[in-house]
Amino acid sequence: MKELLEELKNVQSPHCISIVLNTHRTHPENQQDPILLKNLIKEAETRLLEVMDKRSAEVFLGKLELVAREIDHEQNLESLAIFVNEDLARYVRLPVAVTNRVVIDGTFATRDLVRTLHAEHAYYALVLSRKVARLVEAFADRPVRELGGDFPMDYGLLYTTDREERSKASGSDQLVEEFFNRVDKAVQRVWQEQPRPLVLVTEDRNIAHYRKVADRDHVIATAQSVHDDEQPHRVVTKAWEAAQPAFEARNAARVAELHKAVAAQSFLSDLNDIWRALQEGRGATLFVKRGYFQPARVDGDRLVPLHEVATKVEGFIDDAIDEMIEIALQHGGEAVFLDGDELEEFQNLALVTRW
Repeated sequence: MKELLEELKNVQSPHCISIVLNTHRTHPENQQDPILLKNLIKEAETRLLEVMDKRSAEVFLGKLELVAREIDHEQNLESLAIFVNEDLARYVRLPVAVTNRVVIDGTFATRDLVRTLHAEHAYYALVLSRKVARLVEAFADRPVRELGGDFPMDYGLLYTTDREERSKASGSDQLVEEFFNRVDKAVQRVWQEQPRPLVLVTEDRNIAHYRKVADRDHVIATAQSVHDDEQPHRVVTKAWEAAQPAFEARNAARVAELHKAVAAQSFLSDLNDIWRALQEGRGATLFVKRGYFQPARVDGDRLVPLHEVATKVEGFIDDAIDEMIEIALQHGGEAVFLDGDELEEFQNLALVTRW
């Protein structure tokens, strides 16, 4: 997903089509998903015919329908995002709830990929015993996938060339820590590809040994051990119960950061002030109310908010908030998405500035 985001955020073309929709993991609910997708593709067709002739629109619709046929809805997560323009056609399953929508703009609508990668409640659950280690990627109380590659890792693969030494050391802290060290190195390789907090699902006696040998300690919580072959959803249920307070504390710390910036007068809440500051590279952290969208048109260096989609209006932007998120990231800033009423006094959007 990280690679896809990198690819998409650098694309600019006249007609970047993004379709985002909520989906279902289980049958029979997931039978609704292809119907919703078909309806959104129909909406995209209507939108395209407002700005181009039928023959040109059919090129894009053909690509959308081809992608739709490739999707196995039995494998759905919480949502689905499809991206199509003249040069590419991609789709990705996401573990986050979204707002169903069609976006046709000069860039792709990537905010939900950003949310998945950089925000909210994503973590790894490391199931660790003295026999085996497994790693599950999770989002809140739902598993995303169980990782392969180096995992599962079996203690039985650990050996010493000196049989007598192994016999004496069998079950000792030394061999346990050697096994845990190998597990940690595999975790670090995964973390390098996609950083995530770590929830350690293990017996109490293993916690200190693992943290002792860890190259970097990414553990935010620990949960009581489960069976080595426990199903991922049961692993994640325990992991999320342990991790939730840590995520709540992290969220509270980000909100406190915003209020500190307010006290220091290093924040902005006006839509156009934020737009200009981001363009100038002055945005440190953009706080966004999840689900807040704003159609607009660009008028010089100003944004003029619109109450509805207006594809024929010159300078129209399908979602100015998505544009702001992309600009913030391009200049080394970050985006924080909040679910509660913390941004109510800021009209759903606030920017902590660098200067």
